[in-house]
Amino acid sequence: MLSPITWNDGSIRIIEQTLLPTEERWVDLATVDEVADAIRRLAIRGAPEIGVAAAMGCALAAFRYSGTERQEMISEVSEAAQVLAGTRPTAVNLFWALDRMKTRLAALDAEEKDIHEMREGLLAEAQAIREQDLEFCLAIGRHGAELLPDPVTVITHCNAGALATAGYGTALGVIRAAKEAGKDIRVFADETRPLLQGARLTTWELMKDNIDVTLICDNAAGHVMRQGLIHACIVGADRIAANGDTANKIGTYSLAVLARRHGIAFYVAAPSSTVDLSLESGDKIPIEQRAATEVTTPRGTVFAPEGVQVLNPAFDVTPASLITAIITERGVVKNQPLGRGLQDILGQ
Repeated sequence: MLSPITWNDGSIRIIEQTLLPTEERWVDLATVDEVADAIRRLAIRGAPEIGVAAAMGCALAAFRYSGTERQEMISEVSEAAQVLAGTRPTAVNLFWALDRMKTRLAALDAEEKDIHEMREGLLAEAQAIREQDLEFCLAIGRHGAELLPDPVTVITHCNAGALATAGYGTALGVIRAAKEAGKDIRVFADETRPLLQGARLTTWELMKDNIDVTLICDNAAGHVMRQGLIHACIVGADRIAANGDTANKIGTYSLAVLARRHGIAFYVAAPSSTVDLSLESGDKIPIEQRAATEVTTPRGTVFAPEGVQVLNPAFDVTPASLITAIITERGVVKNQPLGRGLQDILGQ
């Protein structure tokens, strides 16, 4: 199973996703600043993987501390958490993981653990977050696969696969689980502009697993739906509000509108750590605005006249009313209103 992030004896080893699919390179991140930079420039990406990286970044700060004062080390880990919190505003898993690490740090401090014990305790928490995400993805896959007919053709947007998680994936986890269950499954992958995560990453993953995948331009989705080629849409999520509104990669909302127009089920696959019950609706979800050059000069190629104004939101919000079901590791929420179902399944 592909896992894009691991702890490597005092550093964090990741697959450099900006180079895919032309080069598969693994790199070691030795400092918190390197981890933060990797998250910002999307070498590490996907809400669950970002959460794992943030947790490991806190552990890394503890291992990097070379002094002998407990409170100094605690301050360095706290500063690291603050740096990492400033990298991506939309993916709530980032803040969920950092909160877990801060809670663990406070408990270790209260127990008056020595520096060595605090390092090991923080690393154990980070590893637990990573292992939990793997378990969540496998469970999401099992629950989601049961929703799909056989045979089935699904469409997906962006990359919600192993590369976006600790391994296996959320939306692609459902696809993998369906295939493992013996279902005849075919996938249409949106290219996902402007950074082409679907073209570069989703197709790469699925081809490695010998899953039938066809790449299409984002603006071809309506056409293939009208032709009757699609039976279901499956996407991931970066944050889900209390009412079920869901933020995901820009273009997801358009796909949901098209799915509703054509009577196609629209599924969101995400772990419970992506649900943010503190936000009553998607209107409250912060939407990251990214650099204009991602649109005007992707990978160094000029696509637009110099000086043109650019709006480049990284995410959009799909209203709960357009979502057929939300697939979590705890089960499937499919009865409207989704918000009530989410709170029931999360025990809130």
